[in-house]
Amino acid sequence: MTTYRYTDSGLDNVTIMGVRFPMDDAGEECVIIRNINGLHKAIAHGIVTRRSSMNGKELRFLRTELGMTQAELANMLHREPLAVSRWERGESPIDANAEAVVRLHAIQALKLPDTPDVKEIAGWCIQSAETPPIIIDGSDPSNYKLAA
Repeated sequence: MTTYRYTDSGLDNVTIMGVRFPMDDAGEECVIIRNINGLHKAIAHGIVTRRSSMNGKELRFLRTELGMTQAELANMLHREPLAVSRWERGESPIDANAEAVVRLHAIQALKLPDTPDVKEIAGWCIQSAETPPIIIDGSDPSNYKLAA
């Protein structure tokens, strides 16, 4: 078992710990990700409970997991779709109030565990210089969770 940098989500900062690499017919190690929905739910949980702001790629990841278009998200946030597009491309910082609403909506819609309160979430939506990693415990693919 080892670590695997999971970039298929569109995020650069996700690492899965405890991954098993089976051998293919040619004797090469290969990666098999089981329970993608569970993995993506754990990643979403990592984004919404992290104590620093999310970046544009993470916003796009959450929006996609929520099954929303940019226009639908913009409508929910009372913003123009162009604002959401700019946030996702990293052209402008995500509005802290909008980010807090997105986090709360994701927690509710995706039924994420350990729900923090609104005041706590609002305090996390502060711009930071770098994006911290999201470390997922992948030792049990039927139950992905944030690594301690």
